[in-house]
Amino acid sequence: MRYLCVLVLGLLLSGCGGGGGGKGGANLPAIDTHTADMRHIEGFVDLYWDDVTGRLFVEVAALDEPFIYVSSLSRGVGSNDLGLDRGQLGDTRLARFVRSGGKVLLLADNPAYVADSDNADERRAVEEAFARSAIGGFEVVAASGERVLVDGTDFFLRDAHGVARRLKDKEQGEYRADPERSAIFLPRTRGFPDNTEVDAMVTLAGDAQGDIIASVAPDPRAVTVHQHHSFIRLPEAGYEPLPYDPRSGFIDPGYDTLRYDYATAIGEPVKRTYAWRHRLRKKQPEAALSEPVEPIVYYLDRGAPEPVRSALMEGAAWWNQAFEAAGYKDAFQVKLLPEGADPMDVRYNVIQWVHRSTRGWSYGYSVRDPRTQEILKGHVTLGSLRVRQDYLLAEGLLAPYGEDGEVPPELLDFALARIRQLAAHEVGHTLGLEHNFAASSDGRASVMDYPHPYVTLGEDGEVDLSRAYDSGIGEWDKRAILYGYQDFAEGVDAAAARERIIRDTYSADGAGLHFVADAHSRGDAFAITAGPAHPRGSLWDNGADPVAELERLTRLRETVLARFSDSNIRLGRPLAEIENALVPMYLMHRYQVQAAATLIGGQEFSYALRGDGQIPTAMIAPGQQRRAVEALLATIAPQALALRPELVALIPPRPPGDGDGRELFPRQTGYVFDPLAAAATAAGLTLDMLLDPTRAARMNNNRARSAAQPGFPDLLDALLTATWYAPAESGQAGALRRVVNMEILERLQRLAGNGRAQPQARAEALDALLALRDWLGQQASSAVPKWRAHYRFAAAQIQRFVDDPQAMAGMEALKAPPGSPI
Repeated sequence: MRYLCVLVLGLLLSGCGGGGGGKGGANLPAIDTHTADMRHIEGFVDLYWDDVTGRLFVEVAALDEPFIYVSSLSRGVGSNDLGLDRGQLGDTRLARFVRSGGKVLLLADNPAYVADSDNADERRAVEEAFARSAIGGFEVVAASGERVLVDGTDFFLRDAHGVARRLKDKEQGEYRADPERSAIFLPRTRGFPDNTEVDAMVTLAGDAQGDIIASVAPDPRAVTVHQHHSFIRLPEAGYEPLPYDPRSGFIDPGYDTLRYDYATAIGEPVKRTYAWRHRLRKKQPEAALSEPVEPIVYYLDRGAPEPVRSALMEGAAWWNQAFEAAGYKDAFQVKLLPEGADPMDVRYNVIQWVHRSTRGWSYGYSVRDPRTQEILKGHVTLGSLRVRQDYLLAEGLLAPYGEDGEVPPELLDFALARIRQLAAHEVGHTLGLEHNFAASSDGRASVMDYPHPYVTLGEDGEVDLSRAYDSGIGEWDKRAILYGYQDFAEGVDAAAARERIIRDTYSADGAGLHFVADAHSRGDAFAITAGPAHPRGSLWDNGADPVAELERLTRLRETVLARFSDSNIRLGRPLAEIENALVPMYLMHRYQVQAAATLIGGQEFSYALRGDGQIPTAMIAPGQQRRAVEALLATIAPQALALRPELVALIPPRPPGDGDGRELFPRQTGYVFDPLAAAATAAGLTLDMLLDPTRAARMNNNRARSAAQPGFPDLLDALLTATWYAPAESGQAGALRRVVNMEILERLQRLAGNGRAQPQARAEALDALLALRDWLGQQASSAVPKWRAHYRFAAAQIQRFVDDPQAMAGMEALKAPPGSPI
């Protein structure tokens, strides 16, 4: 009888669960019961914080309903080389919670492959054809009806941002997330009606192997960062995706955001791409000037100090000029981030002021709806050391410091002018705009170019910074915003209207502007290469005539270097710091060299569509190419590379504890300043342009099409005549000539042995080497000792290369100090 009572009692208790029945959870407690002693964080996704155990629970109220999930890095590592910055955005996923029995999966959908069709079976066929990704798995711990509660702690404490992978890729060691040294960071874990934000302190533990991580972490064996998670409600309906047009100036969406629509009619392209842009509508679309339904508001990081803060706000606010030109009144606004607001909160478009141990790039990121590419959050990262680099440039240009110790205001004015432009530039990316590296050739028509300071010499011969940087938004920027953000009145054919905007932008009868995007101005991301061919598509250049600007800049450089002295650094600073200011002045012409080189074997082209009337391609006139060659050869002449002996004598070795080596010239003299190594780096910048394999191939191809075009052998003949075959000089000029000669030899060998280069270009490089070897054999016996050694060594190097091209594979040219970004 006693056993029967126990059995009955057990059956009765099994029925008391408060709503946890069904779907594999018959004995689960109700959510209210399980969370009774927890802190409730109400939001788009409700959270429950257990202060005793340090666990964070997630209430899933809407199963199988899509939303947007974003991971990011709210507190970074601090190294530009590692690229793990404070505020760095990570992956954006279209995701949903799916329950199976006692388990819930967080599934990332695959919005790249769809069928935009009313036929459910057609849609399902595509959905089932491509993989999804389960990015999280959870055990159900409580349930109430269709609502379930899961423990999200382990999910939030994982290395969602891939910090360990990044450290490994950068050869800093093997790391993994350590849950024992990781925890939810409650002050930045918050809920709002349309988004829920979770922040976590994540410690990556490992065997540190690199110097970079050791330079920024107190203990490189334990790297603790903050990783952030955002759950975002899908935006309201009503946004109309804008098909991407390569002529528009909007960012090339790239493969990551391609959309393949398998419901398109046969004969129509399956691939679709959308431009990135914010949602913006006019209250009165038919009015010439209308207020927006809701403005685009950007918020500046409160951590930016004055006077930088005001400069950033002013520069970013320039964009309102473009929106006003498109018929909006106060559609773009800039404010200070509210006190206590989280920069990672998706509700805020943010301009973040980010510190690193060394200077580096700034960025314009965005969080977008993966289905339509609507921008939900613009997020700008501005590196704080950029303004200090600009200040250094001004010090190098002006030599401003006298014996009285006064600091001229022009230095700060120059730096702040650049920061205004930088703020506008990066915000432009978060509005959806691509770089336009042709803008400098159209009279500084866009903030989306990389501006080189336009510094001039006044009538009195003094350096003038008054026109260094432009102010305000450019004409190209206004045209791009007009194209992408115009809210056309009812009855207007928007596609036809946008086509008219584009044609007017490029037409000589209209704005007459040009556009060259990233892909055709540089190669790998953020690494300027020698190969670009478009004469308008260069970084950090000025003017419509690259050669004339190179010649002008060369004269400015000559003047600045002639005056360079200890007046370029403040009283009381180590004299060795003269080199810090000298480096960017000595290499002042480096970007214009690249611009002039685009003419050689270059090609004018447009992103023409059939029927739009643009000229697709055109070769560069032979005379322009010869001018470019002459101007570039002048930059490697001894007189262009020489530093005054009295200036060299002013620069002692670096003081103990100095850590600025990466920004200085390389040395082959130990710690003693090496003017010949400096000359080698400057000459190398020009020679990399002239002997680039892709340029050589283009020259040969152009020559095959037209006998009037210069071929690569013509360039080689001009180069060797001006250097190796030129009369031998003595003294400093001779030493500099020998430096240049060896830089040429190394690059010719590299080209001749490059298996990826055009065979004809390789053959011509080898032919030039063999001819040089024969000439050297004739010269060595009659030369003075310095030149005799030079000739014999070069002849031996050529013969060694001919005998075994791989024997020269280990040769490396001296590396120039970093230039970009400026």
